[in-house]
Amino acid sequence: MADAQAPDGLIRLQKVLAQAGLGSRRACEDLIAQGRVEVDGRLVREQGLRVDPRTSIIRVDGERVPTAPDLLVLALNKPRGVLSTMSDERGRPCVGDVVADRPERLFHVGRLDADTEGLLLLTNDGELAQRLAHPSHGVLKTYIATVPGPVARDVGRRLREGIELEDGVVRVDSFCVVQALPGRALVELSLYEGRKHVVRRMLESVGHPVESLVRTQVGPIRLGQQRPGRLRVITGPELRALYTAVGL
Repeated sequence: MADAQAPDGLIRLQKVLAQAGLGSRRACEDLIAQGRVEVDGRLVREQGLRVDPRTSIIRVDGERVPTAPDLLVLALNKPRGVLSTMSDERGRPCVGDVVADRPERLFHVGRLDADTEGLLLLTNDGELAQRLAHPSHGVLKTYIATVPGPVARDVGRRLREGIELEDGVVRVDSFCVVQALPGRALVELSLYEGRKHVVRRMLESVGHPVESLVRTQVGPIRLGQQRPGRLRVITGPELRALYTAVGL
């Protein structure tokens, strides 16, 4: 009964850490004893401190540990032809259809155009969604594009140095040719920008209009082998890395 949640919502710190996936209760007590845990900016070494998991800012080794009990972050492999909206007045397939049976009020983080496949994050944490979508927080996004080939050797340099588009200069952080095929190529590029159709516009501007496009990574979250249309819940180290990436 000692570990039951108090009427004021406070729970023992080691239990909160264990529920957040930091290990067993005993392992979390060791983290506290080693001076690796901060609560609201204060280093904690004493055992038994009670915290509010809904509001307390808890860090382990400087990394944020999301502890709100109703927090949810989902990774969706958005199929081609599905709109990045929670509803569509014309009845077209949309992301909202995929999560229609979930009780949480979810936000999609940024957008992928209907013809682009791949990783799209959804969450009920409005601040996380806002930070992930805003370029000032420097969340890197990686894409694989199929383009007409061959790709000249100077294309990567041009993209890294910056391309002048109608709404300003944009540049990639990295670019490489993944596979060269007869008449086409698979290229991978990473960038911080989130402007509309920015990857398609950049590649078209260097003479390689996109034939197909897949987003494979957002910050520390990777698409991996996740199948189109499938959801997975982001937890544990991945979730902590995501919050740390946006400074939460």
